[in-house]
Amino acid sequence: MFFKIFVLINSFLIMLSSSFAKELNVYSYRKPFLLKPFLEVYTKKTNIKFNVLHLNKGMAQRLIAEGRNTKADLILTTDISRITELKEYNLLKSLSSKVIQKNVPNHLIDHENKWVALSTRARIIGISKKRVIKDSITRIEDLANPKFKNKICTRKGSHPYNRALLSSIISHNGYDKALLWAKGLVNNFARKPQGNDRAQAKAIFTGECDIILINTYYIGLMKFNTENPEQQKWADATDVIFFNQKDRGQHVNVSAGAISKYSKNTKESLKFLEWLTSEKAQKIYSEINFEYPVNRKVIPSGKIAIWGSFKSDKIDINKISKNASKAQEIIDKVGW
Repeated sequence: MFFKIFVLINSFLIMLSSSFAKELNVYSYRKPFLLKPFLEVYTKKTNIKFNVLHLNKGMAQRLIAEGRNTKADLILTTDISRITELKEYNLLKSLSSKVIQKNVPNHLIDHENKWVALSTRARIIGISKKRVIKDSITRIEDLANPKFKNKICTRKGSHPYNRALLSSIISHNGYDKALLWAKGLVNNFARKPQGNDRAQAKAIFTGECDIILINTYYIGLMKFNTENPEQQKWADATDVIFFNQKDRGQHVNVSAGAISKYSKNTKESLKFLEWLTSEKAQKIYSEINFEYPVNRKVIPSGKIAIWGSFKSDKIDINKISKNASKAQEIIDKVGW
């Protein structure tokens, strides 16, 4: 009798332990070195191991092809358009959570609870410390002023970072004014759009241009890059302008997290996303990744604080996503 009871209890414990995931599979657009700090801390905390598939593009197509057989539990993306694409293809599961709603403002959560922003990244104006007077630019709209002709460098307009910026301008100013702004911007280019954000900072250092569009975390990654001191020089030559501080606020984009529609580990996946919005994880975004926290209680700290605080645009991030196709239309029209 005792042996039967022991077997039953042992079977129950095995069944119970198997109901909790020991591993989580992550499909990620985030670069490995940006994701690694979070995974290491969470594994130490929970003993859960992560298997990560890093992608540069094509995540939606891969998930569609894999269908119900996908191994993906968690989706981590950069940019609002990339997470919205996954939602539109019905590839995400609901992650309704009181913890997330408590930690993250409503304008940074999907209306249908399919995804949550995990950090914000300010796409700021960078200027040459030597050749541009900082007070001469205060609004993003200023970049269309003819006085800046042959002074501006950017990466291609079709890149998600620039498309989201233009989407925000459409959201605030309307299509026609956004089109005029984009025409003025392109007329002020010092060269054909090329390279990544770091390449724009390098162009300021070499004197090829005086004004750029860049995400703040790239400034941080260059400024404190001990493995490549040359990039420190690029960052040191560049000053940071948070724009539209006297009206709507600085445009921000997001990194976002979601649960795969066919995840076999929904409960543990949600726990991880909740932890990513916690104060501890949000401090990692600020202190290590040079990104801005979404948690209401976390004040940006560490090296990122050297640029000071700024007023952030509180527009619903979903609205920016809806204008992405209009933004691309303008980009094509003006040749950005």
